[in-house]
Amino acid sequence: MPAATTTADPAPTPEISAEPSSAPPAVPAPLPLAGKVVVLDAGHQLGNANFSSEINKQVDAGGGKTKACNTTGTATNGGFPEATVTWEVATRVRDALTAAGAEVVMTRDSNSENEFGPCINVRGSLENDRADLLLSIHADGAGAGSNGFHLLLPATSHPEYAGSLAFADDLMAALNAEGLATANYVSGGMRASGDYATLNLSAKPAVIVEMGNMRNAGDAERLTSDAGQDVYAAALASAVQTYLTTP
Repeated sequence: MPAATTTADPAPTPEISAEPSSAPPAVPAPLPLAGKVVVLDAGHQLGNANFSSEINKQVDAGGGKTKACNTTGTATNGGFPEATVTWEVATRVRDALTAAGAEVVMTRDSNSENEFGPCINVRGSLENDRADLLLSIHADGAGAGSNGFHLLLPATSHPEYAGSLAFADDLMAALNAEGLATANYVSGGMRASGDYATLNLSAKPAVIVEMGNMRNAGDAERLTSDAGQDVYAAALASAVQTYLTTP
């Protein structure tokens, strides 16, 4: 009887543990206003009234004209100053645009009784060599029965009139979308003029927004309240983004 043979079991194959695959890190989407430069002009300065000689100095206003460096601005019947309204709205707009990726340059960096200006020639020409847009924020001081916002554009002969008009159209739509009415004392809610140094001296599309009439009770309540300022700022920031991202 042949001898029994023993077959050895095959050696176990060592287990190879697969390294977990590492996915490439997610690339965040670019912010919509990345690379854009916006000049925001908060009208006037709280301390202008304390520097009468400085603000009455004549400066270049464009078109061969000169004008006073600045003015005190208007106020509500109760004394709430335009300079504070424009500052509160402008800083809200600044924060929204910065969050969307824009570089925002403010024409003034404070709202102080101890400061004046800057002058209108500085405001209009600021960052002319690189800015994409200028938005100047104001409030009006018309008769008590006048209400609503309106927009001021450079003269139709200005090189940046077409771009300014397109921006004004976006502002009009955004303000209306927030339930804000156009002025009942400015036909069509916008007007072109060669009378404003801030617009005359700008080498980029530029619009002045008069957000409402501080001498009208309803407008004044909205302009001076936190909730109202939020509404204005949301509309203005939305219009800037629309204009700068529309081909």
